[in-house]
Amino acid sequence: MKQRVLYTLGILFLLALMPLNVSAQMTARKVLDKAAKTVSNPQGITAKFTISSAGIDNMSGTLAVKGKKFQATTPSAIVWFDGKTQWTYVKDNDEVNVSNPSETELQAINPYNFINIYRSGFNYTMTTKGNSYEVHLKATNNKRNVQEMYITINKQTFVPSQVKMRQKKGWTTINISEFKATKLNDAIFRFKASDYPHAEIIDLR
Repeated sequence: MKQRVLYTLGILFLLALMPLNVSAQMTARKVLDKAAKTVSNPQGITAKFTISSAGIDNMSGTLAVKGKKFQATTPSAIVWFDGKTQWTYVKDNDEVNVSNPSETELQAINPYNFINIYRSGFNYTMTTKGNSYEVHLKATNNKRNVQEMYITINKQTFVPSQVKMRQKKGWTTINISEFKATKLNDAIFRFKASDYPHAEIIDLR
């Protein structure tokens, strides 16, 4: 009799936990959806960022994003991405590398690229830290380039302020500040050869 009571209590305990787990999963997804909507301002957004990664010097710069398109400017390089093609201008040697970047490459330079990949292939959990949510994403496929991410999102504005991601080479942390919704012309997301008449163009596609 005692064993039956304990068994029944155990089942009831598990059943009681199930809605909480489902609720937590849905809440994390809802926060990500709101953050994605904020970043996906149809006219565009601008922000400042810093990137730190093991074994690599910190890098900072400015970012402009419109949908999947972005432009990132740092002291050493400028990157344009029009949704398919990426141009990377390296200032020191005056050359432009043209490529069709992978998910990992896009995430490494565009911290808001999570809005294009979080919707499938990840499990979510979430915690609250002060005025922010921290959503933890873990890939369901261990062959995926980005295996894990932590995204910090402001509770009031739903603006993401930090993205930490784990790749094969280790963890990369991207901090974002001075987020601003603004109207951007699509032309700024494409390399304009006439602005760099002496640059060597290297097509890596």
